[in-house]
Amino acid sequence: MKKPVTGWISLEEAIPPDIFKSEVLTWAKRIGVTPKEIHIRPMKRKWGSCSSTGRLTFNTELLKQPAEFRREVIVHELLHLKVPNHGRLFRALLQGYIEKYK
Repeated sequence: MKKPVTGWISLEEAIPPDIFKSEVLTWAKRIGVTPKEIHIRPMKRKWGSCSSTGRLTFNTELLKQPAEFRREVIVHELLHLKVPNHGRLFRALLQGYIEKYK
């Protein structure tokens, strides 16, 4: 009998990519932005990224994270479509959306 893989998560605990993309699009509508592309792929150092052309990329490991954490990453990346930096305005908007939808 093989040893269980550490860090393994059952399929029931992970959300499917199409459901995740629906989450992203729902948040995009709330925020009032339109991402040009949404990609999910393995990333070594980040949970997500937003390009200057409107392409959002999310780490596949995010699909295994709790809904609250996913929400924070999704909102963070979508807000970069409005504010391209992490300045005061960005932080205020992020906090506002996270608090409003808790």
